[in-house]
Amino acid sequence: MKIQTLATELAVAVRGSIMAVDGPSEASADAAFDAVLADGRIHAVYQPIIALGSGQTVGYEALARGPAGSVFAGPELLFRHAAQTGRLAELDRACGLAAFRGALAAGLPRRVPLFVNVEPTTLRTAPPQEVLEAHEAALARLQIVVELTERSLSADPAALLSAIMALRRRSVRIALDDVGADPTSLAMMPLLSPDVIKLDRSIVQGPVTPAVSAVVNAVLAEAERTGAAVLAEGIETPHHLAIARSMGATLGQGWLFGRPGPLPGTFVTADLVLAQVDAPTATADTPFAVARKHRPVIRTTKQMLKCLSRHLENKCLQLTESTVLMATFQHVRNFDDPARRRYRRLAAECVFTAVFAQGMPALPTAGIRGGPLRPDDPLRNEWTVVVLGAHFAGGLFAQDRGGPGEHDDREFDFVLTYDRDLVIEAAQPLLHRLVPAEPDTYW
Repeated sequence: MKIQTLATELAVAVRGSIMAVDGPSEASADAAFDAVLADGRIHAVYQPIIALGSGQTVGYEALARGPAGSVFAGPELLFRHAAQTGRLAELDRACGLAAFRGALAAGLPRRVPLFVNVEPTTLRTAPPQEVLEAHEAALARLQIVVELTERSLSADPAALLSAIMALRRRSVRIALDDVGADPTSLAMMPLLSPDVIKLDRSIVQGPVTPAVSAVVNAVLAEAERTGAAVLAEGIETPHHLAIARSMGATLGQGWLFGRPGPLPGTFVTADLVLAQVDAPTATADTPFAVARKHRPVIRTTKQMLKCLSRHLENKCLQLTESTVLMATFQHVRNFDDPARRRYRRLAAECVFTAVFAQGMPALPTAGIRGGPLRPDDPLRNEWTVVVLGAHFAGGLFAQDRGGPGEHDDREFDFVLTYDRDLVIEAAQPLLHRLVPAEPDTYW
């Protein structure tokens, strides 16, 4: 069972429901949990990852277990208790420590990827010295793939992007986990550019519905665009294997190939070399500066930009796929009541919506993230609308000419594009303005 999925799903559970009726009391559960962490009794088991074409074991995913025979032996109650008591990062650190130590002790070669689930909040929490030392040893000797669940994307995608950038600087690959369990990932996936896309077990084991087909088509389109590997989870029968292969997966894991257990004594030489996606990086550019490098600039008026903006914004209401919407308003006074009402309606149809302007609060209205801009930020002088979905991409990138005219006749230079790669690249400066300049990512 996925420890990341459990951690997220159980984080909202009611405090008093940690144990079954005949389970231990809350006080005894706290004491037992303290003992598990204090005594370092978390251990890792490893599930093989298979190349579906050859049947070779080409990697392993580390999964956490508590001490055998205790109430916390399985991951369910372990992660539920950690989430309910605010100690998820502490437990996540212990799990990572166990995973790395077990892999290093078994002599896992660098050529064999080790997939490790990590909570995004853990990446921004200062760990003990022994954890830092274990990380450095693992980075030096292992090929690490950090799995981040799609369920964390809508909570704070900017912070998640910051963590991903820090990990990639350490040559860590990124896997987006549980894809298909929630529509968020299909829209955010292009902005995160994962190296591995993991199809949720429900996609492999369930019926082929139009919703499932939408997920598969979006994943295959992203894999073709970037070169990311597609991994199918939950392969338990030959039928599941056939379904996974029909969905374009080249990697898989599940009980058909092996249950979680100890690492083997020897490791075969496998042919797999995981791709490293050429992901967009942070730049000092603005969206308009990025767009004008690739497309000719057209001059128009503010009135025309209003019309173009409405056409693009309304795409959010027409698309059946989940979308991301981001826009700039120069100054917060331009995000007036009519604009606020319009964007609330749009945000109800989007998985993530953000607006940027000088003086913009962090939460300008329900369901919308705000990006405050400094008076000297060049983005303060731009007009931007980005709509990005699993299949659709459109971007309007304009710059105020600064000449005469204060109303609808004011002139702008602009680029309108539906080129997916360009929209994704030009959207990066917006997301990075939601991220702290020097994020505390401890890896």
